[in-house]
Amino acid sequence: MLPLVMGVLNVTPDSFSDGGRFWDHDAAVAHGLAMVAAGADVVDVGGESTRPGAAPVPPEEERRRVVPVIEALAPHVRVSVDTRKAVVAEAAIVAGATLVNDVSASLHEVAAAHGVGWVAMHMQGEPGTMQHHPRYDDVVGEVRSHLVGRAERAREAGVDEVWIDPGIGFGKITRHNLALLAHLGELVATGIPVVVGTSRKRFLGTLLAASDGVDDVPTDDRLEGSLATATWAMAEGAAMVRAHDVTPTVQAARVVAG
Repeated sequence: MLPLVMGVLNVTPDSFSDGGRFWDHDAAVAHGLAMVAAGADVVDVGGESTRPGAAPVPPEEERRRVVPVIEALAPHVRVSVDTRKAVVAEAAIVAGATLVNDVSASLHEVAAAHGVGWVAMHMQGEPGTMQHHPRYDDVVGEVRSHLVGRAERAREAGVDEVWIDPGIGFGKITRHNLALLAHLGELVATGIPVVVGTSRKRFLGTLLAASDGVDDVPTDDRLEGSLATATWAMAEGAAMVRAHDVTPTVQAARVVAG
């Protein structure tokens, strides 16, 4: 089966990679449609940055950002909403979203009530503090246990379509991220479809900088690392990957599928 590609669309002024680029409604919709044309299976619309250190956005403002974009894109592609807030998820579903991409792994009751899919992501802490010395005794085992528990709770609540996401970069440093990628098969073996998002993340900048002998590699120059880790994840059995660069990621998915 061809792995799915979820295109990332941040309708925010401050997201880590492309904050501000698609702040304008027309620019956001145009970019979403461009991702559809490039082969994205899902477009993930988010109105609140969850980058390390990000401040929360009031629900009314987050809703104002995402709903018009979702309404414009929903006739053309499956849309997910990237949110931690029930009221935003509900408004997005009314606007046409059929998947809740939930970094808090807490909105399964919303998904159950509205008959939509739900992605449970692992995050240690909150975006504002999650990179302040994250600690694990066994990162793979702890993430797996947490996600399986959330998935079971969602299914008991009546969610038919449940996904799990190890939350690369969310309360994790480079060694944690690499351990999760190296042992991704342990998540795949649960039988719950796995989503992986490594696109342009900080640990890739760290690894690429070390390889190049420089201090850092900016977010828009991390394509090689993004593709390498997405390809690895798909080869290990991830059913969907999140990507800012949709065209090359779709091409990589086709190669993996053979």
